[in-house]
Amino acid sequence: MSRLDRILLIRPSRFWGYGVAVLSCVASAIISHWLAPQAGFLGTLFLCVVALVGWYGGVGPCLLATALSSLAFYIHLLGPTFGPPPPVTARLSMYIVSNLVIGLLSAAQRKAKESIMRARDDLKLTVQDLQRTNEGLDAESCERKQAEDQLRRSESYLAEAQKLTHTGSGAWSVPGWDALYLSEEWYRIYGFDPKNGLSAWKDRLQRMPPEDQAKVQEAKERAASEKSDYEVDHRIILPDGTVKYTHTVGHPVLNASGDVEQFVCTLMDVTERKQAEEALRKAFEEIKGLRDQLFKENIALKEEVDRVSMFEEIVGTSPTLRAVLSRVSRVAPTDSTVLITGETGTGKELIARAVHKRSQRSSRPFVSVNCAAIPRDLIASELFGHEKGAFTGAMQRRLGRFELAEGGTIFLDEIGELPAETQIALLRVLQEREFERVGGTGSIRTNVRVIAATNRDLQAAITANTFRSDLFYRLNVFPIAVPPLRERREDIPVLVAYFIDRFARKAGKSFRTVNKQSLEFLQSYPWPGNIRELQNIIERSVIVCDTENFSVDESWLSRQPNASEPKGQPELSQMLAAQEKEMIETALRESGGRVSGPSGAAVKLGIPGSTLDSKIRSLRIDKNRFKTAHFLT
Repeated sequence: MSRLDRILLIRPSRFWGYGVAVLSCVASAIISHWLAPQAGFLGTLFLCVVALVGWYGGVGPCLLATALSSLAFYIHLLGPTFGPPPPVTARLSMYIVSNLVIGLLSAAQRKAKESIMRARDDLKLTVQDLQRTNEGLDAESCERKQAEDQLRRSESYLAEAQKLTHTGSGAWSVPGWDALYLSEEWYRIYGFDPKNGLSAWKDRLQRMPPEDQAKVQEAKERAASEKSDYEVDHRIILPDGTVKYTHTVGHPVLNASGDVEQFVCTLMDVTERKQAEEALRKAFEEIKGLRDQLFKENIALKEEVDRVSMFEEIVGTSPTLRAVLSRVSRVAPTDSTVLITGETGTGKELIARAVHKRSQRSSRPFVSVNCAAIPRDLIASELFGHEKGAFTGAMQRRLGRFELAEGGTIFLDEIGELPAETQIALLRVLQEREFERVGGTGSIRTNVRVIAATNRDLQAAITANTFRSDLFYRLNVFPIAVPPLRERREDIPVLVAYFIDRFARKAGKSFRTVNKQSLEFLQSYPWPGNIRELQNIIERSVIVCDTENFSVDESWLSRQPNASEPKGQPELSQMLAAQEKEMIETALRESGGRVSGPSGAAVKLGIPGSTLDSKIRSLRIDKNRFKTAHFLT
């Protein structure tokens, strides 16, 4: 609104409107009397006054101004005579009508303008309200759009997360288990097409194996009746035959009355985890098998390392030894059972190792068992193993030597000492290639080559009914007789040189020559203990000899029987036992009563620790007194 409009629209009070009408008419009459007494000017002036009063004062003041102006106009026309002729009356009537029309039009125009101004103000306010409402709607629309965008992003994130974790979600109505909502990942897991709509409960059941259908239904019905969560694992078989393993978790949704109206569930595809678990299980089984095999080989290897052989390799060039080695080279590549015979100390185990080393089983374990060193009650458990609780003291399952030697070779030394019941079990191994653990109920297949050795006359044992003839014939597939040292005297110088070099390096000594008289004496000696006795004599001489000329104290051999002097068997046995006891006591004294280990007496004597323990018991030697003596020194 302009400033002029605001001035024109000023409306005085009703009293002042009538006052303005009177004053305006008086002022107009005075002005027209003094300035322009003509009737035309006066009529025009009064019309202006009536219009002005009608504009500012409204209808009432307008009528008052019309009456006053008409009176003034009449007086002006007639003068003081008050008797107007007819033309004056018509003119006066026209004037009055004109004033009324102009005044009323002015008042109406004023009211119309005011109405228009009020309508414009109202319209302006309405426009402002509409603008504010529109701004609010724009803001609400923007917020709604942002919320929708956020919801879409959240849904996309959720769908991506479900895809990455192979987890679908859904909602089921209760009862009926009809689907109310299913996520895209749920459709993918079950193999349904989302375009076909929500799947029915019977369609979902058809994708499960029969045994899983009952399990799933039972879990859901129990959860619905107990109003509790449920978890169930089941499989899904797709139309193409693909099997999926799933894990479902459901949570009940209760209505206002506390009844279950639906279940919200998650479905996780755990197929990869199941496959990984299966692969891991197979890997563990394979590792366990390798671990058991490694354990077996490790045990055999430890025994191999701990056991000190009579010598590290076969030494000698005599015709009798070459004949034995020729038989070894012939039988080694085969899997035939070998029976090695010969006196004690001739190196039967060394021949067995040579057979194994040259066989196709050389990369597999070589397990040696001294049947005479194991108590009769434990020999079956030692060979074939035992189950937990098979006998008193069997606290856990133990693998036997045949299992430890699987794929390799088992050497049964002193086979003639086996008890009768163990001979039967060994016969079964040779015939059927299977055995049973002590206390076990199942048969165990075995793939082991058997090499046996003995210093006994097995034919005499068969006659005396202490050895089974059928077992003998099973063992005697390829016999090898190892000659005693007295039958290969030409090998003695070579053996002496070998043992001197071996024990001198251990003792940190060096010998340049060998006493000729001692060498001749060693060659003439009958060696009832064979190579083992020669080895012990040489080791003892290396220890006590302080010069670079190696010699042997002949008194160590003077008590041994001479081959040319016939002696009774009882006297020979007593002398051998006395010599053996003396050697064992000397070794125990030097080792401080220790039997096994790197510094034990068994190493010094060159025999297995179990064999030495057996001999200590049979000779009734108290090894503890050597421990005390060693401690006091």
